[in-house]
Amino acid sequence: MNTIEQQRFNELYQQHLINLRLQGKRASTIDAYSRAVRRISDYFDCVPDTLTTADLKQYFNSLIQTHSWSTIKLDRNGLQFFYRYTLDKQWQWLNIVKPPQVKRLPDILTPKQVGLVITHTRKQRYQVFFLTLYSMGLRLSEGLNLTVFDMDSQLMQVHIREGKGGKDRLVPLPVRTLKALRQYWLTHRHPTLIFPGLGQGKDSPMDKGGVQKALKQVMRDCHINKRISPHSLRHCFATHLLEQGLDLRSLQLVLGHASIKTTERYTHLTPQKQKNIVKAVNQLTNTLTVEWVLS
Repeated sequence: MNTIEQQRFNELYQQHLINLRLQGKRASTIDAYSRAVRRISDYFDCVPDTLTTADLKQYFNSLIQTHSWSTIKLDRNGLQFFYRYTLDKQWQWLNIVKPPQVKRLPDILTPKQVGLVITHTRKQRYQVFFLTLYSMGLRLSEGLNLTVFDMDSQLMQVHIREGKGGKDRLVPLPVRTLKALRQYWLTHRHPTLIFPGLGQGKDSPMDKGGVQKALKQVMRDCHINKRISPHSLRHCFATHLLEQGLDLRSLQLVLGHASIKTTERYTHLTPQKQKNIVKAVNQLTNTLTVEWVLS
């Protein structure tokens, strides 16, 4: 871009950031939607207010070759926002890129395996963190951002602030988890954070990359060949509670799901559900009248 084009881009980009804030978008969304505008501008080396349908097709075709579908969806949504609120134009290319509809069932650890994972975690901060995620069904970011002010040892509950969708919720605080958290806090005594970072990053939450690497390592150490991430501990929490008989509505509240349909998917993951299906399939197969060929 020449000097004039760069100046115009800067003006539009700043307005884009203002519009994102005015629409109440969260920090992570602002970061993703602004990156989408920067990325496409760098790709064409121009202000992205004159791009054609052919340009958009070319861009997304290139993006598909190098990025995940989650990134592509964010770029599509970010550009749609940019055209609608900053350029005041209708987005005409919504169907140019359409990510495939994929519904995967997550891998689930048994309660015994969860215990093994926590037991064999090599560092205390990760060990307590994994217990915290599992025993309260927290998302990774929710666990990392826990503060001492969120803990209520009188009511034995934790205030989860600004969860997915910016929603707060209250979750039960298990006695065993409280004891572990208190013991770990005494190792650093941070005035605010439960899981502070190390060294110069001590006033920020613990690095999520370190958490992910630690879990991968302990999965290898335990010889558990499942695709498990920190978020999987939340899936395990939900599935194990259903196995114990907790009703769906209560589980929905604990997990902070907006729709009970999201919670219902965990019913497909419980061993009892699988046993019922296996029993029904066997009963069905056993009713068949079959004369087998002898040779």
